[in-house]
Amino acid sequence: MSVQHSTETLHQMSDRANPISATVPFDEDGVHHGFLTLPWSRDDSAWGSLRIPLTVIRNGTGPTALITGGNHGDEYEGPLAVSEFANSAKPSLISGRVICVPFMNYPAFQAGKRTSPIDGGNMNRLFPGRADGSVSEKIAHYFQTILLPMADCVLDFHSGGKTLDFLPFAASHVLDNEEQQARCAAARDAFGAPYSLLIREIDSAGMYDDAAEAAGKTFVTTELCGGGTATPKSIAIARRGLRNFLIHCEILAGAVEPSKVRVLVQPDESCFHFAPDAGLLEPCKSLGDTVQKGDIVARIWSTTHTGRPPFDITANRNGLLIARHFPGLVQPGDCLAVLAVDA
Repeated sequence: MSVQHSTETLHQMSDRANPISATVPFDEDGVHHGFLTLPWSRDDSAWGSLRIPLTVIRNGTGPTALITGGNHGDEYEGPLAVSEFANSAKPSLISGRVICVPFMNYPAFQAGKRTSPIDGGNMNRLFPGRADGSVSEKIAHYFQTILLPMADCVLDFHSGGKTLDFLPFAASHVLDNEEQQARCAAARDAFGAPYSLLIREIDSAGMYDDAAEAAGKTFVTTELCGGGTATPKSIAIARRGLRNFLIHCEILAGAVEPSKVRVLVQPDESCFHFAPDAGLLEPCKSLGDTVQKGDIVARIWSTTHTGRPPFDITANRNGLLIARHFPGLVQPGDCLAVLAVDA
């Protein structure tokens, strides 16, 4: 069932709870391009504001989809896919509403960083945010209290950024509510990435994912390659997946484009491998390789001495290598390799 609020009510809620306001209506038919405007007083602009680009596409009644990119500012498939959809979508093909925010953590996106240069905020660890908090906390709070309540289904794009590289997958989580878990998994598979993953988070506190799922939403996220760039292949996966997601959610007209999807799961934390020390990383397995327990997946070489053997990182279990550390230098505690197994 679609969740509807009047624009007047939304502005009253915003005035009461959060200084961010939208320059476009949420419940008028048509395509509306504008901004989420956050007052931001600073050295170079005493009465300045931060303007986060926003598009609302609405046609009659129906479900609402909230589509976001740029939760982390060095991940680009989402911003490209959401920007393209916002620019090209035709209201006549929509039944309901699509809210597009291609650059969720806009300061981080502008700086090409995972976190905000204003306050160091990692948007995906700040939920539910605070109306009277930092810039990043205010953005998270607006999503928590204004945008998420409007949504029935949520798609949040991620990729590896500058520090990780992934096999391209769409993901959902294990949830206490079996009906919701099945609903999220179905939307995940409809997205049509080459891989679908029932994901295990190693650091879930404050995540946007948890906020959306706790509110009962159909939630899908992605990891589409990485390295702090995008490729024609990864962009195509994101754009096709966005449309497939909206079609599956009965918001966009058309048929889900079929694709071959390999479904994976992460049984436990043994899927993750971390660096015990700093050094120069030698990958020994490539993304997509099948590894056996005990196989060397990476080596760490000393950068302070010669004549020392490397430290071998061995696989904790059998599995498929779905993620790896991207830069050549590592610090203690860096995640080096991630495995998954066929569902």
